[in-house]
Amino acid sequence: MQELFTRHSVRQYADKPVEEEKINTLLKAAMAAPTAGNQQEWEFVVVTDPEVKKQAAAASPYAGCAAKAGALIVPVGDPVSCRFPECFDADMAAAMENILLEAVHLDLGGVWLAIAPFKDRIAGLQQALGLPENVIPFAIASIGYPAKPKAEDGRNYDFSRVHRDRY
Repeated sequence: MQELFTRHSVRQYADKPVEEEKINTLLKAAMAAPTAGNQQEWEFVVVTDPEVKKQAAAASPYAGCAAKAGALIVPVGDPVSCRFPECFDADMAAAMENILLEAVHLDLGGVWLAIAPFKDRIAGLQQALGLPENVIPFAIASIGYPAKPKAEDGRNYDFSRVHRDRY
C-alpha cells in the first residue's frame, strides 16, 4: 500500500510509450473499483494516438500535459441509463483513483484532469473522442513515465484536520 503514500501528480513525462501490458493492468485496476449496487457502468477510452491526445488535451485549459503523456485513459459512461445515476460520479472517481495508484505500482506517473461536471469540457472531450451525446467523459487520467523523480516531501498528513467524536 506504499502507493497511497508515494502517489503524486505527474504532469511531465519522458518521451517513452506506455506498454500495452501496463495499460491493460491499469484498466484491470480501474474495473476492480467498487460501484454502487455493483453497477459497473463504466467504459474506458484509451488514447495513444498523438493527434487524438492533442485534441483531448484541448478539452480543458488545465489538460495541456495530456498531449505529451504516453497514454490517456478516459472513464466514460451513460449516467442516465445506470441503476444508480446519483452515484455515477463517485463510481467513476473510484476507478480513477485505482488507475492512479496502480500507475505508481507500475513505475508510471499520472494526473487526474477534471472534465465533469464542466459542460464545455465534457462537450470538447466528447468531440475529440467521437463519443455519442449520452456518453459522458468523467475525467482524463494522463499517464506516462515521469520525466523527473519525485522529491519526497511528506506534505499530506495534517493532524489538525482530524477530529474525534465531534467537530
